[in-house]
Amino acid sequence: MSGDGTASLEAERPDRTVDRAPGRHRPPVAAPGYSASKTYTDLRDAIGSARDFTAAFLLAEVHRRRGIRPRTVEDARLVVSELVTNVVRHAAGPCRVDLHLTAGTLEIAVSDADEVMPVAHAQDPARVGQHGLEIVLALCRSVHVEPIPSGKRVRARLAVD
Repeated sequence: MSGDGTASLEAERPDRTVDRAPGRHRPPVAAPGYSASKTYTDLRDAIGSARDFTAAFLLAEVHRRRGIRPRTVEDARLVVSELVTNVVRHAAGPCRVDLHLTAGTLEIAVSDADEVMPVAHAQDPARVGQHGLEIVLALCRSVHVEPIPSGKRVRARLAVD
């Protein structure tokens, strides 16, 4: 932990899988499933739009009788909201949201053009704000941050069944 009360994602949630190896690129997941993507070049309405996009994707899958828990839709909306909020606050854009649903897991990937990796703050119930990554780490099975040629990508995996 640094002197300013921040820590890397790995140090903040050691009980979760988090990968931030600099320079290591993982190829996109090619597992069978259902996917949707949306790119936001204008970030003014990106947070709410990304939440709605995520909910619509999952609700369509619920209607197809996929094994998705009702709470998953709200958890996924919250994760997307926190990740896109970080882009709006800390990156210039554009922002891309990729959703990939496979058996039991929703992978949420949010990419932006900023190369600076996100930092989770140490837990502090008295702190107002800056709890977004804490929330994502608490809800997700795993969180991976990876550099990409045009910035970075945060991948979060959420259990859906």
